[in-house]
Amino acid sequence: MLISAAVCPHPPILVPAVAAGAAPELDGLRAACDEAVARLAAHGADALVVVGGAAETRAYGAGAYATLRPYGLDWTSPVDPADGYGGEALPLSLTIGYWLLDRHGLASEARYQSIAFDADRDACLRLGAELAGSAARVALLVMGDGAACRTEKAPGYLDERAHGYDEGVARALGKADAAALAALDPALSAELQAAGRAAWQVLAGAALAADADEGAPPATAAPAAALLADEAPYGVGYYVASWSSEGLRTT
Repeated sequence: MLISAAVCPHPPILVPAVAAGAAPELDGLRAACDEAVARLAAHGADALVVVGGAAETRAYGAGAYATLRPYGLDWTSPVDPADGYGGEALPLSLTIGYWLLDRHGLASEARYQSIAFDADRDACLRLGAELAGSAARVALLVMGDGAACRTEKAPGYLDERAHGYDEGVARALGKADAAALAALDPALSAELQAAGRAAWQVLAGAALAADADEGAPPATAAPAAALLADEAPYGVGYYVASWSSEGLRTT
């Protein structure tokens, strides 16, 4: 059953060495991610799973590694594949999730699961339910960016619908409103280049499955939630949130 979740964005510039001179601009966002991960770790889950968007839906095995070499940083963990190690690279979303967990010494404890960016709603919800049922106490680190069309300089240029879309996502994350996340329109999300839609709907599936569990609190008792960051410094929506079915606890 899902007992806690953290939601974080996955731009490579979240890593200070990639951002270089622009790193201070994301200090607040980075600190919020660290807080969300610390809260996630405080609940003592049996299983920690990182979920993020990618080209395909699949689980990554023990041989997978995180790397930022495609983004100009000579960083690979836990091993260097150039040494003859036969692993495979995690996609960007899971690599940033790995990096965030590694700052807390948790990267090696997690499982890594991608969801296709274009996965339909039902597939996302099913995967979330499967992950929630994979252990008695499941924690999810959910990686995803919002609309990339917030300004004229954004990757997707300016789309007037982006602000309303992002406001709805931020509201849902801040209230642990799984139904609202489940209702996100995949077509609109794709038009706004919201890379987190599928991963957020996996979270929704996990939360709704927990709510339906016989041992879970009634539906009126939504998980405790906190929206720790809601920013768009480069015209892309970045959110950080913390959910818990046991009450939020800081470290």
